[in-house]
Amino acid sequence: MSWLRRRPKLPASLRPALDPEERVLAWAPVSAPDGALVATNLGLWLPDGLSRPAAENPGMKTMRRLGWHEIHKAAWSGRELRITPAEVAEVRDDYAVLVDGPVVGFLLLEPGDLPEQVRARVTKSVGYTAHHPLNTGGVRVVGRRVPGHDGLSWAVRYDSGTPVTLSAVVELTGELVSAAQGAASPSD
Repeated sequence: MSWLRRRPKLPASLRPALDPEERVLAWAPVSAPDGALVATNLGLWLPDGLSRPAAENPGMKTMRRLGWHEIHKAAWSGRELRITPAEVAEVRDDYAVLVDGPVVGFLLLEPGDLPEQVRARVTKSVGYTAHHPLNTGGVRVVGRRVPGHDGLSWAVRYDSGTPVTLSAVVELTGELVSAAQGAASPSD
């Protein structure tokens, strides 16, 4: 019975340098030679030139973890997992302004549970989201859960064409974030 088969254990040569409280949830080999995507309770480990070499084990493949809250989009086509990381463009008083980082795609011939874990974990990291149209463009306010931190981490992502540096837009964005923080915080 195929549903009783378990995915083989992640080979040591593909295992990233996990934090002490971190555990592997799912993994899948990628089309690049000797690479893997590894989903943990803290984030998604990406292979190859996306990171620095591991100092502890120079022979180990280089990997970088994106926290679940750092993934703006994840799309699964049935063969390819495409990840759009969120990059911080600016830090304001109570929130960060995010932009899309370069999309990275991985061909997964044996995806296992990885796409479902990525979808579930990215979705679970979102504690609050609301889009607000502006006179020109719009802004999405997002509160994300960050493992090991209390409360939500706040960020905004502007629609294309929004005048993000215009003082009226910055002021209104601050008001929208403050209102979202108030709506999302537990009442006394």
